[in-house]
Amino acid sequence: MDYFKGIDPDIMNWVIIPVLIFLARIMDVTLGTLRIVFISKGDKVIAPLLGFVEVLIWLVAITQVMQNLSNFASYFAWAAGFATGNFLGLRIEQKLALGQVVVRVITVESADSLIDRLTNRGYRLTALDAKGSRGKVNLLFMILKRKKLQEVIGIIRDYNPNAFYSIEDVRSVSGTEIPEEEVERKMSFRKFFPVRKGK
Repeated sequence: MDYFKGIDPDIMNWVIIPVLIFLARIMDVTLGTLRIVFISKGDKVIAPLLGFVEVLIWLVAITQVMQNLSNFASYFAWAAGFATGNFLGLRIEQKLALGQVVVRVITVESADSLIDRLTNRGYRLTALDAKGSRGKVNLLFMILKRKKLQEVIGIIRDYNPNAFYSIEDVRSVSGTEIPEEEVERKMSFRKFFPVRKGK
């Protein structure tokens, strides 16, 4: 590498190259993790682009390893970058909160107050009367964006800390819930410009 001329060969072999391999592995594994997420969501544009960049970076990293087979630091950097890339990719995916989930709630107590609170926040749901092993229960289904999941879980726990709920990823749906922001905008608009009903 001409741009590394003048650098001590030992520093180059035992520090710079392993660091570059480590960083390259972090980037390509992180992109790979995100690519898998986009594939699971059925994305046909972002997933291929991430795959292209991922493989390009991987080729650069594996080339450096193959050129330094006697340098065990390169192997360590490769493995450490792989592990770090997995962790970082999952963290980024959690922060992005891509996609939608289906939430199922089962509670023995009356779910009327929970239904009212969720619908007032703009969430669409379906409520059913069901029968469990210990008697009658209330069963609620709702589909929402993942970024709203923690808010919904908070509402459920506030209603009944002992309520049972399950969460599953959804690949696609025919419609989505009314965004909370839209509900808040409508409420704010009406606050400043109240609509008068005709007599």
